[in-house]
Amino acid sequence: MHLLSRRRLLTAAPLALGWGPSWAQSPSVPPWPSRPVRILVAYPPGGVSDAVARLLAEHLQPALGVSVLIDNKAGASGAIAMDAVAKSAPDGYTLGFSAISPLTLSPHLGRLPYDPLLDLVPVVQVMSSPVLLLATSATPVRDLPTLLAQARQQPGRWRWATAGQASLGHIMLEQLKAAAQVDITHVPYKGGGQQMTDALSGQFEVLSTNASAAVLQHIASGRLHPLAVGSAQRLEALPKVPTLQELGFAAANLASQFGLVAPARTPSAVVDRVNLEVNRVLAKPEVRQRLLAADNQPAGGKPADFARLVAQESEANARIIRAAGIKPD
Repeated sequence: MHLLSRRRLLTAAPLALGWGPSWAQSPSVPPWPSRPVRILVAYPPGGVSDAVARLLAEHLQPALGVSVLIDNKAGASGAIAMDAVAKSAPDGYTLGFSAISPLTLSPHLGRLPYDPLLDLVPVVQVMSSPVLLLATSATPVRDLPTLLAQARQQPGRWRWATAGQASLGHIMLEQLKAAAQVDITHVPYKGGGQQMTDALSGQFEVLSTNASAAVLQHIASGRLHPLAVGSAQRLEALPKVPTLQELGFAAANLASQFGLVAPARTPSAVVDRVNLEVNRVLAKPEVRQRLLAADNQPAGGKPADFARLVAQESEANARIIRAAGIKPD
C-alpha cells in the first residue's frame, strides 16, 4: 500500500464518516452471535489496552450470550493486530482493540499491509487516555525543564522509551525534541508490558505511557516519578503535575484515543449491535469507575463519530509529521 497522501486522506474523509459504501448496507445475515467473539488486542498483556479489553470482554459476554475471547497480537505499533483484523472474515466474530495510531500515525510513517480507510470499519470509541511522561530510578531528575537542560549538555545520553515506532509517545518525543532543540534517544518497545518491566528496573531514564491504575500505583510508591502529562488539563490523580502545554510544548500535549474496529464489509447490523452493547458497558457505574480511577475518560458514541475522529486525527498527524521532519521508513 502506498503512503496516504494529504489529498487522498481529504478525499477519503467524507467516506470515512460512513467508512465507505461497501459495508453501508445491511444484508440478511444469520443471527449474531452464535459462537465466541474474538477481540485482537494490538499490544501485549500487562498494559492498559489489555486491561481495558478484558474489562470490556467481561461485561460483553453476558450481554452477547457467548464467550468473548482476548487474543494479544503485539508488534509493529499495533499494525500486526490491525492487519489480522483486516484480513479476517467480515462476520463480526473478529474485532480489534487498539489505540488509533495504527490508523492515523503508522500510514504516514511507512508501508502497511492494510489500508486503514478501506480495510477496516470503526465500531466505537472506547476511551481517551492521557499520556504520562515519567522518570525512572536511572535518573534523579524530577522535572522536565531540568531533564531538557541536561539533555542539551549530553546529547543522545538520555533514553526515552515508548510503546513503539509510530506510537503516540514517539510523536510526542519528536515534537519535544524539535521544540526544545535536544537530542534524546528513542527506545521503542512492542507495547506497555515489557516497557513497564524495564522501567521499574531502571533500564532507561524516561518513558511515556498511558495512564492506568498500575502506573499510578508505581508513582505512589515512588518507583516512577511524573514529569508531565499529555492531557487537556491536569489529572485528578496527579494535580501537581503540569501538562506539556503548561510547560510550553503545546504540540506535544497529546492524549491517546482507543476503540474497537472490525473488518471492512462487516454487516452494519452487527457493527450497530456491538456499538450498542459497548455503549451500554461504558455507561455502567462500575466500568466508568474503573476507567476514571486511572484518569481514563470513557467515550462511546456512534460508529460515524469514531470514523470522524480517526479521519481528523490522521489529517492532524500528517501535519505534525511534516512539521517535525519525521521521515517515513
